[in-house]
Amino acid sequence: MTMREIHPQAVVAASAKIGEGVKIGAYAVVGEGVELGDGCVLHAHAVVEGPSKFGKKNTFYSFCVIGGDPQDYTYRGERAELVAGDGNIFREYVTVSRGTQKGGGKTLLGNSNFLLAYSHIGHDCSIGSNTLFVNGATLAGHVTVEDFATIGAFSPVHQFCRIGRYAYIGASTVITQDVPPFSKIVTERETKSFGINAIGLERKGFSPERLQALKRAYRLLLRSKLNTSQALAEMRKSLGESADVQELIKFIESAERGIVK
Repeated sequence: MTMREIHPQAVVAASAKIGEGVKIGAYAVVGEGVELGDGCVLHAHAVVEGPSKFGKKNTFYSFCVIGGDPQDYTYRGERAELVAGDGNIFREYVTVSRGTQKGGGKTLLGNSNFLLAYSHIGHDCSIGSNTLFVNGATLAGHVTVEDFATIGAFSPVHQFCRIGRYAYIGASTVITQDVPPFSKIVTERETKSFGINAIGLERKGFSPERLQALKRAYRLLLRSKLNTSQALAEMRKSLGESADVQELIKFIESAERGIVK
């Protein structure tokens, strides 16, 4: 039998059920009605509220709040649950809400889901297994995410939407409709360069001469009819004495993913 390791400065409710080999760090909180399966680990300052039930070997990192009250105006303290399987990872500041009675009363998670920092699962969501929530991914209430789906960084998903199996949602993509299985969904990218950071560089002590050289370099790069290689050649020819322009040229030539223009 494996002994539990509960730090003396942790807070564990009397009604909590703690499995074998569970480790609970300093200042972690295990609330009323929580069940932690064998081998779960709560790092310092992690918070798990109930009623909630977790399978084996779930890991809760510092400052996550798992099983908190649903973020719903109509919630009045009625019983609502969170039920999760085995091997889930909840990184720092992840939040997962319990369900609501009108939504079925449960938020559900399967096995081996990986929730990166600041991601959020709203009330009454149903999450399959082996999903990935990248930093800041956010689900409203009543969302279904099927197995092996990926929700990209800072991507919000509207309530009642479904994300199909193996779907991939790229970063900063807003989802307001169902995402079919096996698909790749990415919002249109319109990131553009608007020249030098003149005010910022001036505040950092760049002289008017340095600023002028960089403005001319960026004019060649962004506003001339030259392609990037031609623009770099012209920079060397007409602005080669500027150390800042030389740095710019070296940076562009070493880019492996292209540059924002």
